[in-house]
Amino acid sequence: MPEDVRGQGPFSAWTTRRWLLVGVSLALAVLTALGALGIWALDRSSSLTAQLVDVRSPALVDSVRLEAALVNQETGVRGYGLSGRREFLDPYTQGTADERTALGRLRPLVRGDSRAAADLDAVLRAAAAWQQLIARPVAAASATPGEPVPIATERADEGRASFDRVRDALGVQQEHLRQARVTAGTELDAAVRLRNRVFTAIAAVIVLLAVLVFEGLRRGITRPLERLGTEVRQVTRGRFDHPVIVTGPADLRRLGGDVEAMRRRLVEELSFAERARELLAEQSAELRRSNAELEQFAYVASHDLQEPLRKVSSFTQLLQRRYGDQLDERADQYIAFAVDGANRMQTLINDLLAFSRVGRVHNQQSTVDLERIADATEEALSVALEESGAEITRDPLPTVVGDATQLGMLWQNLISNAVKFRRPERAPRIHVAARRDGDLWRFSVTDNGIGIDPEFAEKVFVIFQRLHTKDAYPGNGIGLAMCKKIVEFHGGAIAIDPEYGPGTRMTFTLPARQPEPETASTAAATEAEAGEPRS
Repeated sequence: MPEDVRGQGPFSAWTTRRWLLVGVSLALAVLTALGALGIWALDRSSSLTAQLVDVRSPALVDSVRLEAALVNQETGVRGYGLSGRREFLDPYTQGTADERTALGRLRPLVRGDSRAAADLDAVLRAAAAWQQLIARPVAAASATPGEPVPIATERADEGRASFDRVRDALGVQQEHLRQARVTAGTELDAAVRLRNRVFTAIAAVIVLLAVLVFEGLRRGITRPLERLGTEVRQVTRGRFDHPVIVTGPADLRRLGGDVEAMRRRLVEELSFAERARELLAEQSAELRRSNAELEQFAYVASHDLQEPLRKVSSFTQLLQRRYGDQLDERADQYIAFAVDGANRMQTLINDLLAFSRVGRVHNQQSTVDLERIADATEEALSVALEESGAEITRDPLPTVVGDATQLGMLWQNLISNAVKFRRPERAPRIHVAARRDGDLWRFSVTDNGIGIDPEFAEKVFVIFQRLHTKDAYPGNGIGLAMCKKIVEFHGGAIAIDPEYGPGTRMTFTLPARQPEPETASTAAATEAEAGEPRS
């Protein structure tokens, strides 16, 4: 690849892809040839190794085992012929079995070698002649224990000569097998040396190819890219008036042209970005001012707005006590309306404050034991639970990471709603379930109350949305909106199961994070910070 292509010469139109394609094609052709040569060398050495290990050496070993089996037969027959005792035939019997085993292994090994097969046939002929002449007749003859077998004595000389021929045939066979094994070992050594030379040459060629590829990449790609990087860094350091000039393959030159166009575009965008930054700063200042006003409103709502309400309620009640005997029944009713309105306004303000503080004031992230939260909730709602005859059951609840106060408010809102919206003719039955689902804990609070129509499944989570009058069920429509805000602040989701009935099933999720070890102070805070019940 040329060191510096500047758009001139026969290779000026070549792109990086074309350079790489040509280089890779040549490298693959060379590597394919080397691979074929290496495979041939490996195959040859493997074939010779298999021949030596699987054929030549086992054939020699089995030939020695065959010789041992025949010697055992001769020993047993000779011992029986001299002593007449049948127990001396045990080596003969064992030798016969060993002979069959050795022959079963040896025949397949010499099947492709004509000389080895001829040697085996010669051994078998000699062994068959000896067995027919001596072994079988002597083994079958009866004798008096302690006295020689007559036929063994008569054929002793013939038997020795016959077995010597067996030994000679075995010697010839084993000598030929040893020569074949030596020849196979010599060929294997030569094949291994050839294989090592081939792989050495392959390694050298691969190193040479790597050097050539590296140098080609450096001259044709890396160096032009370094030049492009230098030009771009000039721009990134703030020199937007510095033009980007690139050399190299055609596609790199096109890339340099694109970078230059981008530089010009950046110059145009800088002024626009500066104007946008100034506008964003103004909006941030406005947002900070708005948040400050919201904080001031929360302060006023918690102090200044509640004080007049308390005065209205107190003085109205004082008016009723002092002049009650002078007022008629309608006046008492008006006073009761005024006191009730003031109390409901005060409750509404407190609930709005609690709703606005979710995720802003109460945000102490720690490990929270939901079992303790549930116990604290039942304790806080004990009066309502006892009056309604409610029965609460629950699965084992986990420990999660979150804000104990907010989770206490969530739990109390859900349980108190299940108690509040019950059927008049039966006591509430509430069950809290929890199960692990991957990275989430899935909870459900199920009751046998009046239920919620599926068409209102989303509406009930909107603040101030009520499905019943205040006379039927007290409250201000903030409870479930606060539950939704708390669950979403903790990274979960809450919904109503539209398929459950009769009754209501509220489902929500919380992230299943690995809890940190809980200290005694954290445990105490968890119990103490379980919030008050919300409507």
